[in-house]
Amino acid sequence: MVDEDETLRADARANRDRLLEVARDALAADPDASLNSIAKAAGVGAGTLYRHFPSREALVLAVYRKEIASLVALAPMLLAKHPPLRAFRSWCDRLARFGRMKYGIADVIHAATSDQDLRGTYLPLLGAVRQLMAACEGSGELRPGTDPEDFLVLVGLLWRIPPNSVGTARVKRLLALAFRGLGAEDATT
Repeated sequence: MVDEDETLRADARANRDRLLEVARDALAADPDASLNSIAKAAGVGAGTLYRHFPSREALVLAVYRKEIASLVALAPMLLAKHPPLRAFRSWCDRLARFGRMKYGIADVIHAATSDQDLRGTYLPLLGAVRQLMAACEGSGELRPGTDPEDFLVLVGLLWRIPPNSVGTARVKRLLALAFRGLGAEDATT
């Protein structure tokens, strides 16, 4: 038989996960989305949202951490399913989608992020880039010797591009340029 406490914890986890998904989409569409509108869209009361995330900053940071964790986990999954360069390009496309979400909330993230948060998100993200680049270098699809951190700093500029049709086209061009710089023969993304 299922313990009542376990059911409550599972419900609380489900509410938290739903809040994070809704908040990610809401903040990507409107960085000024209210917490009440996020709670309502997630199908929970404002009290539930505030129990999990006592402030807007806490919610934004939780969305940020979850997106980074998803990107980090995605790298080995893509490498297991696709040739290295295709995996790396797919990963960069996902990174660009994350950048569109981050565009409007970057200031909140920067203001609320501690050094510990940076280590807990940046270093794993850098590890994912390192893993993808090493696989591409090993397959001969990219020339060796590029610093993964340099690449990550470069693509970090994508987060400053407005998430509109002009920005989307610019992101695609910039990623193609970055891949050409890495030595990819076919730099289309």
